[in-house]
Amino acid sequence: MLDLESLFKLSYGMCIVSSKKEGRVNGCIVNTVFQITPEPPMVAASINRECLTHEYILDSKVFGVSILSQEAPMQFIGKFGFRSGRDIDKFEGITYKMGQTGAPIVLDNTVGFLEAEVTESIDIETHTLFIANVVACEAIDDGEPMTYAYYRDIKHGRTPKTAATYIAVEAKSKWKQGALGMKKYKCLMCGYVYDPGVGDPDNGVKAGTSFEDLPDDWVCPDCGAGKDEFDPVED
Repeated sequence: MLDLESLFKLSYGMCIVSSKKEGRVNGCIVNTVFQITPEPPMVAASINRECLTHEYILDSKVFGVSILSQEAPMQFIGKFGFRSGRDIDKFEGITYKMGQTGAPIVLDNTVGFLEAEVTESIDIETHTLFIANVVACEAIDDGEPMTYAYYRDIKHGRTPKTAATYIAVEAKSKWKQGALGMKKYKCLMCGYVYDPGVGDPDNGVKAGTSFEDLPDDWVCPDCGAGKDEFDPVED
């Protein structure tokens, strides 16, 4: 028996892993960073090979880890977790600093950070496990760090398909019809509901546009999640 739901009983911390390449910076939400030795202090981070941050870490051999606060808003999490740095500048409008390794450190909505230099990379199917020495770390806020359980159960967040802890969820069979007989769709990331009868006028989508007819690059106006992170609304 393989009950994947039991893996949710493991405890994870939510953080932003960031890195650099040729003067550019990027970061992504990760919930699989953990300490592996006390002296010298070392950590490991599992990053999907499809992520741009993975490419940056391979190139620079350094990364930063910004530990998210429980108060981090879903739109902020969505920007780093459900958008690609190939499409947007994730650091635009974000408070951050360049660490001593040259990796960017996100300061908004974080309770602490660390910087690490990669000593070993292990290929694991779809991911790479980066093992690294901690060269700097600091607590910057007394707030509670966000665990994956808090994000999932309290904030009702989802993980993207590139996450190490992603588990596919089967679609439901009964759906509520929106205006004009078209289905409404709910963002699994933040709860925003797309109603075809209203559209998304702020982003150029006219009322009467079905979800299926939205452009492929349309994203949730509240959190930035892509269309593949929406499900039809249950009746």
